[in-house]
Amino acid sequence: MADETTPASARRDAASLGEVIETVKGYARSETIGPLKGAGRWIGMGAAGAVCLGIGLSLILLGLLRLLQTESFGFTDDHNTWVNYFVVMVVCGILIALTVWRINKKYLNKEDQP
Repeated sequence: MADETTPASARRDAASLGEVIETVKGYARSETIGPLKGAGRWIGMGAAGAVCLGIGLSLILLGLLRLLQTESFGFTDDHNTWVNYFVVMVVCGILIALTVWRINKKYLNKEDQP
């Protein structure tokens, strides 16, 4: 019966303090766990795509190098063998520039977009 001896305002403050704490906990969970799950999925798919593109483009560039070395196109002597590697490096640079140019997603969630 200690509740009867305490003033009503003190009981109301204690109850509202507990509600405030629960509300803050619920808000923190909803604002951190949900976006983190979305970010994890977004990062995982991006990493998987980057690995697949990296392997595929590496094989394509290696195939281009082997094509240039076997067909030679007049660059078979000892002084001009670097031309094949230079052509592959230029193609690689163009592909990297094209990839960086096409990156346009700046937000994880659709709600964050202006």
